[in-house]
Amino acid sequence: MTAGAKGAGMGSLRWTILATALLVVTVLGITLGETAMPLAEIWKGLRGEEGPAALTVRFLRAPRVLTALGAGACLGLSGALFQRLLRNPLASPDLMGFAPGAGLAMMITLAFGITLPPPLVSATGGVLAALSVAILAHRRDEGLAPLRLVLVGLGFGFTCSALAAFLMLTLPGPLALEAQRWLSGSLAARGWGHVAQIWLPGLILILLLVLQVRALSLLDLGDDLAQSLGLRAGRARMWLAATGVGLMAAGVAVAGPVAFVPLMAGPLGAAITGARRIGPALLAAALTGALITCGADLVARAAVPGVGLPLGLLTGLLGAPYLLWRLSLEIERGGL
Repeated sequence: MTAGAKGAGMGSLRWTILATALLVVTVLGITLGETAMPLAEIWKGLRGEEGPAALTVRFLRAPRVLTALGAGACLGLSGALFQRLLRNPLASPDLMGFAPGAGLAMMITLAFGITLPPPLVSATGGVLAALSVAILAHRRDEGLAPLRLVLVGLGFGFTCSALAAFLMLTLPGPLALEAQRWLSGSLAARGWGHVAQIWLPGLILILLLVLQVRALSLLDLGDDLAQSLGLRAGRARMWLAATGVGLMAAGVAVAGPVAFVPLMAGPLGAAITGARRIGPALLAAALTGALITCGADLVARAAVPGVGLPLGLLTGLLGAPYLLWRLSLEIERGGL
C-alpha cells in the first residue's frame, strides 16, 4: 500500500471516529435522562406511537438534542471562521466579546419588555459588540493586532456580562431565574419551535458560508495575492465576518452565551480529522461543536440525578484548561 493510500485510509478512519462519536452522543442524549429508556421505546416515540415514553422522546428529549446539535454546529463554525479569518487560534466570538454582547442584547429586551425575535436581537447585539471591539482595538499604525483584539474583546465581554447581571436584578423572580439559566447557557425546556429557530437560519447561514469558502481560501493566501486573483479582500472579509456573527447569534439565541465551544471546536476538529483545507476544516468544526454541545448537555442533565446543571458550567470546565494550554502554547511560539 502506498503512502498516499495509507494517508487516505487514516483520514477516512478519523472522520468515521468523529461521526460515530457524534451519533453515539446523540443516541445517548435521547436515551438517558431522569428515566432511562430502551431503544425499542425510543423507536416507538420516533415513529409517532402513543405512550408516556413516546411523549418524552418526541416533546422533551428529541427537540433538546436537535437544538443542541444545531447550536453547537453554528457556534463551532463561527469560531473556526473567525480563527481562520484573523489567523489566530484565540480569535473566537466568545473571547472577543461578541457572544456576551448578544447575551446583553437579549437581557435588555427582557428588562424593558421589548418583544422582538430572539435571533434578530442576538444578531444585533453581536454585530454591535463586534463593531465596538473593532473600534476600541484599532490603531492607526498597526490596524487590528490579533492580541489587542482578543484582550479588548475579553474586557468588553466581561463588561457586557456585568451589565447583563445587573439588568437581571431588575426582573421579577421567575423571569430572573429563567434569565439566569439562559445567561449561564442552558437547553432546558427546548421544544420544536427552538429546533426551527436554530436550524432554519443555521442552514441558510451555512449555505452562505459554503458560497464564501473560495473567498476565504484566497484570503488565506494574503490580501495582495487574493486581490491579484480578482477578489475584493475588504468586501470579502466584511461578508465573512457578518456570516460568522450570524452563526454565533443563531447559537446564542437558543442556548445562551455558551462559553468556549467556538474556541475549541475548530482546533479539536482539525486535530481529530487531520483536515487542513478550509472546507473540510469547517465541516470538522461544525461536527465537533455539535459533539461538544450535545455531550456537555447530556452530562449536565444526567450527572447529578434530579439536578439540571447549566450547560455553560460543563463547557467552562472543558474550555478553561484548553484556554490556559492554548495561551501557554502561543506564548512559547511567540504568537502573543
